[in-house]
Amino acid sequence: MKTAVIKLSGKSIDQFLAEENWTTQIRNLLLEYDGLIMVHGAGNIISDWATKLGCKSEFVNGHRVTNDDMMDIIAAVQNGLINAKIVSYLLSKNIKAAGYNGIDNGLFVAEYLNTDLGYVGVPKVNSQTQWLKDLLMTKTIPVFASICRDSEGHLMNVNADLFTMVLAETIQADSVIFLSDVDGVKIYGRTQSQISETDIHRGIINGEIKDGMVPKLQSCLNLINQGVNKIWIGNDLHQINNSSKSKGTWVVSSRKRKLGARV
Repeated sequence: MKTAVIKLSGKSIDQFLAEENWTTQIRNLLLEYDGLIMVHGAGNIISDWATKLGCKSEFVNGHRVTNDDMMDIIAAVQNGLINAKIVSYLLSKNIKAAGYNGIDNGLFVAEYLNTDLGYVGVPKVNSQTQWLKDLLMTKTIPVFASICRDSEGHLMNVNADLFTMVLAETIQADSVIFLSDVDGVKIYGRTQSQISETDIHRGIINGEIKDGMVPKLQSCLNLINQGVNKIWIGNDLHQINNSSKSKGTWVVSSRKRKLGARV
């Protein structure tokens, strides 16, 4: 089964919901793949709501420090408001969609990433995924908020890039598309059309890759190692093609780049 996972960053959600022509690209992807999954964050929106409610937002290596109050805000905004908006939008365009999170059907149980971060976790597969594959075969897009639970039932905040990585590995996705607010990955002083594991490691070490881009590209490294064929990072679905002139950044293995293989 040929599947693709699209991750919408919090910063790209408004653009996705506002630009009518993106739905055409979603339909094109539904024709290209047997199944399509969407995962979304809500970073800036969560921060805005937290400020309104008097909660301070703190980040460590791209992960939001999450106490009880912040977890309530994340769940309400990301799993409630934003998930409902995306699903409602897709349905209004006659694209079949349904809202989910990492808790539903016992899909994931999260392990704590670092206790200093609070309720921040790494999702681990907890149940069979045939239900998800059956859903994909109906051409329904599952729209996942990256909320999970721990083994005791506490809600857990999971970085949406990390959630995307684990979900893509679980279903053995063919392609992963990271829609963000950036043209692509900028290292060596300019936005690159293609990068490898070596470039990512160098970019993190020299500080060109920082903040939220760190967990995103670390997720890409794991996906490459798991055999995902295509990984793309950019801000415009129209730019996803194999042309060297297209915008966005393709992430490929160092071996493929050395051999000059096309993505």
